[in-house]
Amino acid sequence: MADRVATIFGGSGFIGRHLVGRLAKQGWVLRVAVRRPARAGFLKPLGDVGQITPIRAPVQDPVAVEAAVHGATAVINLTGILYERGAQDFAAVHARGAQAIAAAAAAAGAESLVHVSAIGANLRGAADYARSKGAGEAAVEAAFPRATILRPSIIFGPEDDFFNRFAAMARLAPALPLIGGGHTKFQPVYVGDVAAAIVACLGSKRHQGQCYELGGPRVYSFADLMTLMLREIHRKRFLIPVPFAAAEIMARPLELLPVPPLTRDQVRLLRHDNVVSHGAQTLADLGITPTSVEVILPTYLDRYRPHGRFDRPALS
Repeated sequence: MADRVATIFGGSGFIGRHLVGRLAKQGWVLRVAVRRPARAGFLKPLGDVGQITPIRAPVQDPVAVEAAVHGATAVINLTGILYERGAQDFAAVHARGAQAIAAAAAAAGAESLVHVSAIGANLRGAADYARSKGAGEAAVEAAFPRATILRPSIIFGPEDDFFNRFAAMARLAPALPLIGGGHTKFQPVYVGDVAAAIVACLGSKRHQGQCYELGGPRVYSFADLMTLMLREIHRKRFLIPVPFAAAEIMARPLELLPVPPLTRDQVRLLRHDNVVSHGAQTLADLGITPTSVEVILPTYLDRYRPHGRFDRPALS
C-alpha cells in the first residue's frame, strides 16, 4: 500500500488528527488539504519523513482542489463548520465545497471517496446547517456515485467541541442552560470510531455507494449528557431549562462573538433528535464495536476538575 495516496480535506481538524495517524500506519502517503498548511505541521510526526504533506487547498478554490486530488487513490472530505463567518458559510463549505471535491475526485480517477456528513442532513431541514449538509450529500452522489457517505451523531473525544465547551463553562458559570428543556436525544460517537469507519470504507469496495449512520452504543438526552459531564468533572451546577423560543432570542447577540457559544441555527438543530435512524447501516456493518462515552470522558475531562474536595453535581 506504500504507493497509495490519500488526499484528506480538512485533515488538520478534530477527526483528521485521529485519521491521519491510522492511515500513516497502514502505509498511505497523505496529502492534508487545508486552508493554512502551517497549522497542520503538527501532523507530520505521525508518519515517516515525507509521508504526510500539508498542502493549501481551500474548497472554494477549484484549481487548488483539482491539484490536491491529482493522482490520489482515495479522497476524504472532512470539511465542516459549526457557524458561518464571511465567505465561510454553510453553502460554500458543506454544499459547493463538497461538490468541488467530488467532481475533482471523479475527474482525477480516484478509486474511492469518503464524504463525512452528519445525522440530520436534509435538503428540507429546518436549520441551514442541515440543509447545506443535505445539499452536499446530493452533490457528492451526483458527481461521484461510488462515494461512501458517513453521517455521525455528535462526536466526542479529547479535542471535541461539545463536552469541552460545557466543561469549560462549568468552571465559571453557576448554571448551565438546557435548551428546549434538555429533552433532545443524542447518540454520541467516539472520534476514534469515526476514524476507524473511514479506514474500513477505504479497505473494501463493498462499502462504496453506501451510507452509514454512526452513533455510540447508547442514546442520551441533552440533560443526561450535562449530568454525566458534571459528574465527571466533580462540579455541582444548576441545570436551567430554557425554552426554544427564549434560546433563539439569547442566541441573537451571541452570534456576533468571534466564536459564538450559541447561534439561532444551532437552536433550530436542537429541536430535532440526533440519533441513528431505524434501519440505517451503522458501525456494526463496518465491523466496528462502538465505544461508550463513559469509557472515554475520564481520559480528557479531568483537567476541568477543581483542586479541592469532590462535589457531587446537581441533577436538575
